[in-house]
Amino acid sequence: QVQLKESGGGLVQPGGSLTLSCAASGVIFKSDVVSWYRQAPGKQRVLVATITSGETTTYADSVKGRVTISRDGTKNMVYLQMSSLKPEDTAVYYCYLKRLLMSNWGQGTQVTVSS
Repeated sequence: QVQLKESGGGLVQPGGSLTLSCAASGVIFKSDVVSWYRQAPGKQRVLVATITSGETTTYADSVKGRVTISRDGTKNMVYLQMSSLKPEDTAVYYCYLKRLLMSNWGQGTQVTVSS
């Protein structure tokens, strides 16, 4: 089973930028669907962005225009570039990989947007 490990979280001021990384312990196939979710304190985990096997990307309305999901198959990495960050973006961000017979979550990375 592919293990996922997120990194790149931290404290950033409103209006700032962060790039989150998700490193896979094995190969991320082109057919894999990879998503970023986030969970704010006291709230449910929600979908932020997805990249599909056809490299199609989709975004939650709350982040559209401020976030870009991408992947590098040569490095087995998936990224989430975030800009114009708002306090309401504060959450633990999780990487999620889904393929035909397997899916898995990373352990999450904390993003805090505060002045």
